[in-house]
Amino acid sequence: MKKFLINDSLWETRIAITRDGQLQNVYFDTHTTNRLERSYFKGLVTKILPGIQTAFVDIGQERSGFLHISEIDRELASSRMTTSYEEEEGEEFEEDEERSKPQVPRRDLDINKILKEGEFVLVEVSKEPIYEKGAKLSTCFTLPGRYLVLMPNIPRIGISKKIGSYEERTRLRELLKANLPEGMGAIIRTTAGAGSEREVLRDLKYLVNQWNEIQKRYQGAAGVEKVYEDIDLTLQIIRDNLDHDVEAILCDSKRSEGHILKFIKENAPEHSHKVQLYEGHPALFDKYDIEKQVEQALQSRVALKSGGSIIVETTEAMTVIDVNTSRYTGSGGSGMEETILKTNLEAADEIVRQLRLRNIGGLIVIDFIDMASNNNRQKLFRHLEKTLRERDKFQSVVLRVSEFGLVQMTRKRSGKTLIQQLTATCLCCGGMGFVKSVQSEAHSILRKVREELSAGKLSGNITVAVHEQIFGYLINTEYNAILSLEKEFRSKITLAIHDTTRLNVFTAKAAK
Repeated sequence: MKKFLINDSLWETRIAITRDGQLQNVYFDTHTTNRLERSYFKGLVTKILPGIQTAFVDIGQERSGFLHISEIDRELASSRMTTSYEEEEGEEFEEDEERSKPQVPRRDLDINKILKEGEFVLVEVSKEPIYEKGAKLSTCFTLPGRYLVLMPNIPRIGISKKIGSYEERTRLRELLKANLPEGMGAIIRTTAGAGSEREVLRDLKYLVNQWNEIQKRYQGAAGVEKVYEDIDLTLQIIRDNLDHDVEAILCDSKRSEGHILKFIKENAPEHSHKVQLYEGHPALFDKYDIEKQVEQALQSRVALKSGGSIIVETTEAMTVIDVNTSRYTGSGGSGMEETILKTNLEAADEIVRQLRLRNIGGLIVIDFIDMASNNNRQKLFRHLEKTLRERDKFQSVVLRVSEFGLVQMTRKRSGKTLIQQLTATCLCCGGMGFVKSVQSEAHSILRKVREELSAGKLSGNITVAVHEQIFGYLINTEYNAILSLEKEFRSKITLAIHDTTRLNVFTAKAAK
């Protein structure tokens, strides 16, 4: 069973989702956070690059957002195009037939004929800025609700594959077809399977009214401006993840308890009894061991219960995950293959959890332990695919296990990773994960001092202040090098300890 844990403070709100005591997802919402995803802007087209079919749009942020032609809707493009629609919660869904005429192939579209520099356009942020990239924008709009995701300019109906009953799927499709306004579409979420006709239609009406309000604000905006933003992060998480598998929603402040209870009574009253106020000691996140699990999620190595481990390394281009048996060796001999399979299956479960917890998206390569049996490789592939489908709400695509034991997959990106949210680039290593040795830095400093003496920038009596470890190395190991420099340039060099934490920081100046 799942629990929602809401830790509320004056400076930050933290939301954790656990399953059987194990942390599955964690979210942070600070008062200074400027969340862009799911927000709508009246944007100004500043630049069009026809070579890559992309427009850059000023939305009033530090960097302009980018709008690719694949994210431009058919109405704006005055034609039809094949677009990949994803439910906001990332579930797989089946698409109904188009509710209008056939599409024109995307290759026939030209962004220069759709957008003009200097014009205003309504855009939705589909992905937060990441690294040096601006926000990803779209005009294929989506508005998420409890039972539906409204697509106001995409006349298509999709339905979550997790609604297994054919009769229920048919009922919901027909209900939407009969009540969707002309030109609009929707995705039917898994929760709609438990909702009554009245509740689903109420959700539809609410979303249509939201869309009308967005259009009204867009028309009234004088320039670049945010015209709509989604409900706060806490309510978003509850709306997108609340189901009958949730055991309790625990809040450690009366403010958050009242805020959440009001929302649930209006949108999912059958779950109102699950909202509870947690008081006492230890603190909520300490009681459920959340603090420790978050710290572990920032480490590259993750231990498995069997004794094996996985190593998670993320770069800007991709994430690489390595699976090791470590101290788990099984019974040896003929049982080695079963040992490896068991470790790989356990690793697959943990990898899916880590992808969610760390919010890792994009290209992912997993190096499982190599297995001789093709049947075992197929078992591993099916298990990974099934686990992703059942436990991860973000859409993913997995390729079969290669003969080298590698699995390539992609997972939908959404916002910043856990590491991006909680860490900053190390001042000492610059994000490399390592620094030069004391010996290497000491030799580098000697070379720089020699260059300045040779160029005449330093002369006479000089003082060189270095890190404490560099100071010790020069005194104990390279003292003869100091004497040689003094003799060569007829100077006197005095070493001093610099108050710094970085090995490569030093100062060299003439003594007064």
